[in-house]
Order: sequence, then structure tokens, then C-alpha cells
Amino acid sequence: MTPVAQVIDGRRIADDILAELAGDVAALKQSGVTPSLSVVLVGENPASQIYVRMKTRKASELGLKSDTVTLPQNTSQEMLLQVIERLNRDKSVHAILVQLPLPPRIAESEIINAIDPDKDVDGFHPRNRGLLIAAEDTFVPCTPLGVQELLVRSGFEPAGKHVVIVGRSLIVGKPLALILAQKGRGGNATVTLCHTGTQDLASFTRQADILIAAAGQPEMIRGNMLKADAVVIDVGVNRISDPNSEKGYRLVGDVDFESAKKRVQAITPVPGGVGPMTIAMLMHNTVKAARNQMRQ
Repeated sequence: MTPVAQVIDGRRIADDILAELAGDVAALKQSGVTPSLSVVLVGENPASQIYVRMKTRKASELGLKSDTVTLPQNTSQEMLLQVIERLNRDKSVHAILVQLPLPPRIAESEIINAIDPDKDVDGFHPRNRGLLIAAEDTFVPCTPLGVQELLVRSGFEPAGKHVVIVGRSLIVGKPLALILAQKGRGGNATVTLCHTGTQDLASFTRQADILIAAAGQPEMIRGNMLKADAVVIDVGVNRISDPNSEKGYRLVGDVDFESAKKRVQAITPVPGGVGPMTIAMLMHNTVKAARNQMRQ
């Protein structure tokens, strides 16, 4: 009989984290501080609208103050910069998140660089990226931080393991490689960073004790590319056509779940794996931002 992998429940672990954060929020409120998150949404991208609603709803459930600044598709870069500057100056706003992607005419790097690093809960500002490289305390991007917590809290500590990451983005792959290789809890792994341009990718993925797929390519990692006892974390969220679905599509990860689950030790589902962890870590970073600013 072929063993079936443990399915790692990201929703349950995220709920545990949020329950812990509720105590921190209560303590801050007793000190007269309600953590506040402002999300800036430009345009009417359906996926972005869904993500923003999920983030603000979870913030409200946790007892944070949350608001969304919604701007039209034709918003200029200068206008967006003015909005960010206003939020930077507003001492009642502890955390700022600009939902990506932005319209093509707006330079994302200019917008990210304009956010006050002390309010940059996405961890994308160059100062925060530099502090992460230096292993100093900073805001770690939410998805990498969520992956690290998912591993630790599900009993798959990265220390001493060979972690292979497929994906080199500044949002997931690169910061994740840094935090998993650093000393301390959730680190001390040996990390190999691969990507869509890696030749003979399977020769690397078959070496992985922990395989993290974050390349944005639907079902590119198949079961025969994995070690039998590997742990697989699937960051990918890809929409593919499915005429049998009521919506006409379904969501899949970067890993072929059906072939992988028959081979590996444990795997995250899509949806329900990394996604809830990303939102939980956004809440974590927002509470951290409020606490830091209270001490200033």
C-alpha cells in the first residue's frame, strides 16, 4: 500500500498564531495603542481586491484598526506618492501596505522606497531588506516568514536539513533563503536556490529534505522529482481552466499535489497551506510595528 503524505494545515497553524497575537493586541490596547493597518489599493484588479478584503477582514477580527485607501486605475504616480506621504506622517497609522501589482505606468520600486521603513510591514523597503541580509531585527516579508513558521510549528525544523527553494523573487525566494540559513530558531539549514532557468532542476529537487516551490509555474514539480521522505511547501497559487468547476477554473500550486502526496512525507495544500500563514504574518508585523513605534 502506497503511503499518503501528511497534509500540513496552514489554516489551523495560522489560527494558533492569531490567537497568540490577540493577547499582544489586548496588551497594547491597555497601553492606549490600537495597532493600525492602512492598505492602499490602486485600480480594480479582481485578485487584488480579494486579497485586500481578506487582509482587512482578518485585521478587524483581531481587533486592529484597518482601513483601505482605494484609488482609481488612472491614479498617477505622483498622486500615489502623496497618499503614502500622508500615511507616513499620520502617527495613528502604524503599518502601510501597498497592494501589488500596481498599474504598469507606476514604478513599484519608487512606491516601495517612499514607504516609511518603520511602517513597511511587507518588508520590501531597501532598508529592511538590508537589515535582513545583515541578520538584524527587521520586518521579514510575510510569505517567507509564514513558511518558516509553518515548518517550525508543524514539527519540521529546518536546522541541519537541505532546503531547496525553487524561485528567486525578492518577495519569496531570496528572503526565504536568507532566513532559513540564518542562525537561530527556524534557521541553520543548508539552502540551495533554484529557479526556472536552472538546468536539470530535478537533480536538485531530488536532494531536498525540504522543497519549497515558489516559481509561479503551475504544477511544475512532479512527484518523481522529489525524495520519498521530503517535506514540500507549495507557495504557488495558479489559476488554471477547469470546465467542470462552477467558476470555470481551479487553483493549483507549483507542485502537482496528486503525484507528490503519494511520495513525500508531508505537503501543504493549495489553497489552505501557505496563504493563511501569509495573512497571519502580516498581522504579526502590524502588531510589531505598533509596538516599535510606541517605544520611540
